[in-house]
Amino acid sequence: MMKNEKGFSLIEVLVSSAILLIIGVGIFSALFTASEVIIGADARESARNLAQSQMEYIKTLGYASSYTQKVPNAAVNYPGYTINTAAASPTDRDINVQKITVTITKTLKIRTYLKTITFILEGYKTNR
Repeated sequence: MMKNEKGFSLIEVLVSSAILLIIGVGIFSALFTASEVIIGADARESARNLAQSQMEYIKTLGYASSYTQKVPNAAVNYPGYTINTAAASPTDRDINVQKITVTITKTLKIRTYLKTITFILEGYKTNR
């Protein structure tokens, strides 16, 4: 054997490979987490837009002492979203004010678990 051989030993190669593997796993984990956050943010923003659209539509309807009008389901353009609307009857004190609640839900499948996003928008409708 020659004394001045240049090169890497097997242990040096294994240690550097292990370090690169640990760094790579950390980077891929961060990418997966970022994608989950983006998917959740997109779902929440879509739910907010859908709730605002439904609220605006309900406010354009005529005032009634009890809410019986059927609201068209705007979730057709948002697959997987569920819309629930409710209008509280006016109280004795505020006979011309009605509280409207729009609830939007969506269940997301992220990796191996399910996450439900719920967005609730409340507003008031007056009898003018």
